[in-house]
Amino acid sequence: MKRILSCMQPTNNLHLGNYLGALKNWVHLQDEPDVEECLYGVVDLHAITQPYDKDVLARSTREIAAAYIAGGIDPKRSAIFVQSAIPEHSQLMWLFATMTQMGKLERMTQFKDKAGKNSERAGLGLFSYPVLMAADILVYKATHVPVGDDQKQHLELAREIAGTFNARYGEGFFPLIEPVITGAATRVMSLKDGSQKMSKSAESDNSRINLTDDADVIVKKFRKAKTDSHPVPATLEEMEGRPEARNLLTIYASLADKDMQDVLNEFGGKQFSELKQGLADIAVARLAPITARMSRLLDDVAEIDRVLEQGNEKARVIAASVLAETKHLMGFWK
Repeated sequence: MKRILSCMQPTNNLHLGNYLGALKNWVHLQDEPDVEECLYGVVDLHAITQPYDKDVLARSTREIAAAYIAGGIDPKRSAIFVQSAIPEHSQLMWLFATMTQMGKLERMTQFKDKAGKNSERAGLGLFSYPVLMAADILVYKATHVPVGDDQKQHLELAREIAGTFNARYGEGFFPLIEPVITGAATRVMSLKDGSQKMSKSAESDNSRINLTDDADVIVKKFRKAKTDSHPVPATLEEMEGRPEARNLLTIYASLADKDMQDVLNEFGGKQFSELKQGLADIAVARLAPITARMSRLLDDVAEIDRVLEQGNEKARVIAASVLAETKHLMGFWK
């Protein structure tokens, strides 16, 4: 049986890419017959590896939790927890840090991207981010992790850390995590540049559809989305070299739960204005209920906190047991 673990950082607003690439698929995993348990975290310790606003961190954490619930995560079936409330994450991270080579961390693409040219001035937290991610997963002995393309490298390192621990201290103790890549839109791109991933931190708000955007804003953003001068592609071959066209078609396929070829048959050869109108209509229909429920949840902070405390307690029970056994295998006094 599978134990699913996946998380998001409480940074800025969640957007359509977060919903289609992650949250939408998390909801379906709750119903899979071979899934024993799902745990979904708000990873606030990761959020502070780069400059952040301390005055909004707690609020952002609640907003992510509200988005999980509004998007379809059922707190009665899946634990929704806050990373910093489970100290075992940080403790296991330190144990894993003693068996992780710096050379491997230096090769992490995401570290290079975020540190930029000033990598020597980057914080230790950003450098060791993948080790904490490994601890996030393995402290629950998660077997499967829904992951985007940009996190595959980190997941592979987590597998290597698990393998190293097993070889040194206890064969088979930690599972070798498997990635779960599902859905048509595993990587949703910017509406302004089809070569860049849709991002919460992008300067232009028109580059993304936020889960809090109302219908008028969604329509305007799709209307302004970048395309090219050709008609909508009619075949998979015609999409090659047309990243903006591919992105809009991929988003539509995922929102409509259709195969890409069916979408190409529907819009191929037409003007992009028709595809954009179809996108706006279906995005509003899918996101409006989520936005409305998020708003209601955020009006009741006490209820969100109750859900998080309940999820934290469930997560702590698992994490404490795994950490205790890990320390025993490593030879600690207690």
